[in-house]
Amino acid sequence: MVRSLWTGASGMIGQQSNIDTISNNLANVNTHGYKKVRADFEDLIYQTIRTAGTPATEETVVPVGTQMGHGVKLADTQRIFSQGSPQATDVPTDMAIVGDGFFRVQLQDGSYAYTRNGNFKVDETGRMVTSEGYWLLPDIVMPEHFLPDSINVSKDGRVEVKVPEISDDPIPVGQVELYRFPNPVGLTALGENLFKITNASGDPIPGRPNEMGMGQIYHKFLEMSNVSVISEMVNLIVAQRAYEFNSRTIQTTDNMLGTATSLKR
Repeated sequence: MVRSLWTGASGMIGQQSNIDTISNNLANVNTHGYKKVRADFEDLIYQTIRTAGTPATEETVVPVGTQMGHGVKLADTQRIFSQGSPQATDVPTDMAIVGDGFFRVQLQDGSYAYTRNGNFKVDETGRMVTSEGYWLLPDIVMPEHFLPDSINVSKDGRVEVKVPEISDDPIPVGQVELYRFPNPVGLTALGENLFKITNASGDPIPGRPNEMGMGQIYHKFLEMSNVSVISEMVNLIVAQRAYEFNSRTIQTTDNMLGTATSLKR
């Protein structure tokens, strides 16, 4: 069968993966702490018909070889951890990381996950948790009778709160820690704005905010998605047209085969 049929099909499959990636980015344009994903592609193996440098005569060699490609495939989907824009919320439990680093949370099975989403809450025990109830680590527990609107988080992660029964001055209740990775793109996404470590990401490096290369904490802010709607729409147009071009190569090949089969008529 003609090679171009399968080459065009591989291009259509690849562009479908590209559109799937773009659509997920657009779907998460308002997801706090979301990091956009880029689909990367690589060409498939080549059939070498004539190798460059093959002797042509006793004194000359072939300057250019002949190779025929077999299409394209999805190489990886790389997450881009560029900074999202901080958005003021005026919610005392919200925190945004400006710079490098992740919050650490504890899942229900006891394992750790990491997130850029600082949309935290205070549960019935006074502990700071995510929207899904996962504990923020290290533990930050509010004392009894604290004033919810008095929660304050400094840029270096110190958490203070007012308890009228104890003191008129704010009292410390915990320290936010951040974690960074040698290769953050090696993290695997779990959903719920969470990531888990892998052998590719390397071990987490702990540190306090605003120290040792860690980012700062912006209190009463949330980090928005780093998805650019305009860029994604342009990428969507390019992917759509590329999909159409590859389908056209299949149609053209089909017409050529039809012409060949009609020669005997």
